[in-house]
Amino acid sequence: MRITALAGGTGAAKLLRGLRPVLDPGSLTVIVNTGDDAEIWGLHISPDLDTVCYTLGGVIDEHRGWGLADETFHTLDQIARFGEPVWFNLGDRDLATHLHRTRLLREGRTLSEATRVIASALGVAATVLPMSDQPVRTRILGPDGWLAFQEYFVREKAQVEVRAVAYAGAAIARPAPGVVEAIGAADAVLVCPSNPITSIGPILAVPGLVDALRETEAAVAAVSPIVGGDAVSGPAGRLMASAGLPVSAVGVAHAYAGWLDLLFFDDQDRALDPELRALGIVPVAAQTIMSSREAEIALARRILDTLESA
Repeated sequence: MRITALAGGTGAAKLLRGLRPVLDPGSLTVIVNTGDDAEIWGLHISPDLDTVCYTLGGVIDEHRGWGLADETFHTLDQIARFGEPVWFNLGDRDLATHLHRTRLLREGRTLSEATRVIASALGVAATVLPMSDQPVRTRILGPDGWLAFQEYFVREKAQVEVRAVAYAGAAIARPAPGVVEAIGAADAVLVCPSNPITSIGPILAVPGLVDALRETEAAVAAVSPIVGGDAVSGPAGRLMASAGLPVSAVGVAHAYAGWLDLLFFDDQDRALDPELRALGIVPVAAQTIMSSREAEIALARRILDTLESA
C-alpha cells in the first residue's frame, strides 16, 4: 500500500515511528512542513525535515522528540561566550546536518535535493519531500508585532497571545518536485497528528496542494492531535482557538474540510461521532495517544487496516 503522509512536529514523528515496522518504507512518501525553517547562526535550519529524517533513520532522541540521540551541546555553550543567541538548542552532531544542508544550498542545490542527500546518508528508505523548494515562513502576530515561528514557539515558549497567523511567501511558492505526484499516486493520504495551523497549515497554503488533495482518488485520512478538548502536546489548541476553530476533533475536521474522508480520533471523544458524521467525514475512534512504542505501532496498524478496507 502506497502511503503519502503530510507531517510536521513531534506528533508526526511518533506516528511515523509506529509505521516503520508495519509498512514497507519504499511505499512511504512524507511531505514535510518547512514553515518552521529558520536561519540560526547563519545556518539553514529545517526542524521538521530533520525530525522526520532522524525518526525514519532511527537516530532521533526519543526522549526529547527532536534532535539526535546521545547528543552533546558543547558548541551551544561555547557560542554563548561570543554573545550569540542560544535560545534555540542545536546539538553538536545535529550541527553537522545544518552545516551540510547550508553548504548544499549555497552551492545551488534545492531544498529537495539537499533533503535527499541528507536522508540517504541517514539510511532513510522512505521518500522525504519538503512541501516546497521556495521559502514559506510561518509568522505569528502577537501584541508586540510579528514573530517568526521559532521565536514564538521556542524563544517565547508559545506563551504569546496569538492574534493572527500568516504563511509568508506561500502565494508565490510552488509544490516541490514530486509532491503533487505523490498525492495523486498514493493508495491513501495520511495527515499525521500535527498542529493543523502551524504544521499542516503551511503545507496547505502552497498553491496546488489543496487541489491535489481534493482531486486524488486515494482515501484521505487524518489523525486528530486534539484529545479531550486540548492538544496532546504543544500549542495546537490555543492556535486553533485563535483561528476560530473548536478545540476538538470537530475543529480538526473543519480545518481539513473539502477534502478529508476519514478522521481518526481518540476513544474518549466518541461523543463527537455524530458531529463528525454530519460533516460528511467517516469518524474512526481509536487509541490515539502514543505514550509508548507499542501504542505507536498499534495506532499505525489500526490506520493501515482501516485504510486497506476503505
